[in-house]
Amino acid sequence: MKTRIVADSSSNVYTLKGVDFISAPLKIITDNEEYLDTPQLDAVELAEMLHTYKGKTTTSCPNVSDWMAAYEGADQVFVVSITGTLSGSYNAAVLAAEEYKQEHPGAQVFVLDSLSSGPEMRLLVERVAKLVKAGLPFDDICEKILDYHKHTHLLFSLESLANLARNGRVSPAVAAVARMLGIRVIGKASDAGELEVLCKTRGEHGALERIVLEMKANGFTDGRVCIAHCCNPAAADRLKKMIHAVFNKAQVDVEKCGGLCSYYAELGGLMVGYEDGEAPKL
Repeated sequence: MKTRIVADSSSNVYTLKGVDFISAPLKIITDNEEYLDTPQLDAVELAEMLHTYKGKTTTSCPNVSDWMAAYEGADQVFVVSITGTLSGSYNAAVLAAEEYKQEHPGAQVFVLDSLSSGPEMRLLVERVAKLVKAGLPFDDICEKILDYHKHTHLLFSLESLANLARNGRVSPAVAAVARMLGIRVIGKASDAGELEVLCKTRGEHGALERIVLEMKANGFTDGRVCIAHCCNPAAADRLKKMIHAVFNKAQVDVEKCGGLCSYYAELGGLMVGYEDGEAPKL
């Protein structure tokens, strides 16, 4: 029996050791070109270009055919998608799952709406991989990943809201004021999978401090943390040290944003996925 894990590329996961894994790429679209979010895309170059780009931009999720192609050949499929509140990726994955099961009697497909993006998705994908490697039955893996998902969270610190405003995620007026005043926005993925602004700060240090305080207030103790940065490794490393200063047993990884996350986080942005203190252990 062949088991596969599939995630759309907003997870920043393109390969996964020890399991059968496929990344379903999203697209970043400008007036002049389409950029497929694959490992071959230079996300830094893309972010730098978009920083000065004046035309229209948007994103596009994998369609049903794309998801079907990602499932093909597997008997069991575990799927993690970007939040269905802000993207059609989840709905397309679900429709593809139903069609795939009709065409492949006996196949099992589980689709998880992460209600998030980026590093929180990575935590979910990597937990699925560990459960698959443990050899657990399909239904047990589904139950355990749903339980784990209750205890994963996403915070973000953004220096620019331009692309979020272009796509209707935030008010253009709010984005303009933030840019003029040099304000960093601290927010989170809400329980409904929407972008929720928690506060606005001036200066990077204040933003990083607020992230650590939010993690502590939300029950973080010594679990996993994944920090994804868009062209800002210094801030990511600084945040890692600040987390360790408060939670010395925390397991903190730092990664670069892929194409889709670079598009929304923009230059200087940070995304932080983490487990709270009640997250089930393996």
